[in-house]
Amino acid sequence: MIATLTTPISFDEFVDWYPENATCKYELRNGAIVKMPLATGEHSNVIGFIASELHFEIRRSQYPCLIPGDCLLKAIDDKSGYQPDIIVLNKAQLAEEPGWQKKSVITKGDSVRLAIEVVSTNWQDDYLRKVGDYELMGIPEYWIVDYLGLGGRRFIGNPKKPTLSIYQLVDGEYQITLFTGNERIESLAFPQLQLSAAEIFAARTITDR
Repeated sequence: MIATLTTPISFDEFVDWYPENATCKYELRNGAIVKMPLATGEHSNVIGFIASELHFEIRRSQYPCLIPGDCLLKAIDDKSGYQPDIIVLNKAQLAEEPGWQKKSVITKGDSVRLAIEVVSTNWQDDYLRKVGDYELMGIPEYWIVDYLGLGGRRFIGNPKKPTLSIYQLVDGEYQITLFTGNERIESLAFPQLQLSAAEIFAARTITDR
C-alpha cells in the first residue's frame, strides 16, 4: 500500500515515500507527486532505439559513463524530482553523489553527460519545466525528442513537424539547435555519433530494417 502524503513535500520526503518495486513511475512537481502515464509502444520504441545507439557509442569510444535503469534528478529548488527517459552519467562523479548507491539520486549537474526526454502529450513539462530546472542544475546537454511534433510552435516552428531539439549549456545558459531531417545531429556529449533526427523518428515503428 502506498502511503498518502500531504503536499507540498520536499524531495527527500518524496524519495522516502517512493514505493519499492513500483509498477509505474512517479515524479515530483513543485512539491506534488505526479504519477507518470504508461508509455505507448511507439514512445518505448524510440527510447529503446536511442539507448541502444548510445550504448554502442559508449562502448566504441570507451567513454567513462553509463546509462542506468533508473535515476532520480533532484532539482535545485528541492521541490521537484525527475526521471528522464534516458540519462547518461559520468562514472567518476558518482562517488560525489551521496544518494546514488542507495536511492539512485543525482543532485549535481556535472554527474550528467546527457539527459533525454521523449515527448508525449504532456509536452509542456519537457519544453518548459524541465528545461529550466536542468539548466539551473548545470546539466551540459539535454535532448527533447518530439517524434510526433506535439510541442508548441514557439519551440518547434510553424507548421509543426517532428523535431529533435538539442540544448547545450554555454556560459550557464542553454543554446538550442533544432534537427528535423536527414542531417547528422550535432552532440557535444557524443561528437562522433552518426545519427540523424529522421532515423530516430523512424524508430517509432517496428520494421525489418
